[in-house]
Amino acid sequence: MAAGGPRGWVLALLVAQVSGEFGVARVFPEKGGGGKDYCILFNSQWAHLPHDLGKASLLALQDQTVSVLCAASEVPEGGFGNAVPMVMRGNCTFYEKVRLAQVNGARGLLIVSKERLVPPAGNRSQYEEIDIPVALLSYADMLDIGQSFGPSAKVAMYAPGEPVLDYNMVIIFVMAVGTVAVGGYWAGSRDVKKRYMKHKRDDGAEKQEDETVDVTPVMIGVFVLMCCSMLILLYYFYDQLVYAIIGIFCLAASIGLYSCLSPFVRRFPLGKCRVPSNNWPYFHKRPQVRMLLLAAFCVAVSLVWGLFRNEDQWAWILQDALGIAFCLYMLKTIRLPTFKGCTLLLLVLFVYDVFFVFITPYLTKTGESIMVQVAAGPTDSSTREKLPMVLKVPRLNFSPLALCDRPFSLLGFGDILVPGLLVAYCHRFDIQVQSSRVYFVACTIGMLAATAASLSG
Repeated sequence: MAAGGPRGWVLALLVAQVSGEFGVARVFPEKGGGGKDYCILFNSQWAHLPHDLGKASLLALQDQTVSVLCAASEVPEGGFGNAVPMVMRGNCTFYEKVRLAQVNGARGLLIVSKERLVPPAGNRSQYEEIDIPVALLSYADMLDIGQSFGPSAKVAMYAPGEPVLDYNMVIIFVMAVGTVAVGGYWAGSRDVKKRYMKHKRDDGAEKQEDETVDVTPVMIGVFVLMCCSMLILLYYFYDQLVYAIIGIFCLAASIGLYSCLSPFVRRFPLGKCRVPSNNWPYFHKRPQVRMLLLAAFCVAVSLVWGLFRNEDQWAWILQDALGIAFCLYMLKTIRLPTFKGCTLLLLVLFVYDVFFVFITPYLTKTGESIMVQVAAGPTDSSTREKLPMVLKVPRLNFSPLALCDRPFSLLGFGDILVPGLLVAYCHRFDIQVQSSRVYFVACTIGMLAATAASLSG
């Protein structure tokens, strides 16, 4: 999954097909004070919005949502008096609404929609007759305006440009490439340890940690079949399965975090004492106290994220930390023993992506991709939960796109694990042929370039 969704370039294509533009409606209380931003969708061919808030007109906002403004009888007595009325969508055309608003003194028009926002449109001959900005506002935002500002408020509509450099993309890029590079290097380094330290006696926990799983062609086929089945099940039963996926992520992430932190904890001089002899499961091996404390810490971190996963201000930090730890653990544990296996895995996953992104829209009733629907979360989901198998970073630059459509940039674990397995294989190959890590460096550079191209898309 790439930044901004399951595939960044897919979402960019979907956004590019929309003729409307995102803007911002800054609403202020009538008697002054701090304002609040709301997303609007407008058609720049009808009327342009200024790019700077300082150049936007601050006008009175009238709540006329009891009407749809499709007939002259719905115009209030005395007209709109240089204000910006809010009206419901209704069944008439956008042009009829704007025309009635304009001839009755409105300086703008906000059309409230309970459905998905679509850009106001009309034929080109009508564009020349419109002199006031018209935009769509969501029904939820209209309710929030009423609760936050009451019946009297002021509004300024503007459309700031998108920033040239998205700092959140830089953070995503560093996390993705860093995870692949560290995971690939770590996987190869463990092979070096096995070759040159076979005589060292490890305790049971360390032997367990050093175990790897060699991927066979049969395992690749089973894995892809499971991915297809799970994706289809999530498409039809998202609300029932999303919590199971969240629980699995918490368990797997805590194991990954333990695996990543245990080498550092083993270096601490404290806590080497072991638990007393007992017959309890796992504890009968008498693990060290420091390792038990580490396990409790990792489980606690996962539980904290699970309980507060929807706290947008800080929960994403825990999700990214757990996600990176999980990816490092998978890259360290799963091993592709042959280049043939690497080629087969990449080829099968390429077909898997193409089918579920580009072919499934022709098979679904809604005409939407199963991959996009599941990764972004169905619009009709009652839980409003999102799948956690992504790295997410909030947009650090203010922009209409961040406010309206994508407040977070996303990168799926698949875009880290799949190339990461290839990088890990190249590092192991370097060690076997003693090539001074030339293949590892070349593959990492290729991953860096591919990730940069994906995020820029």
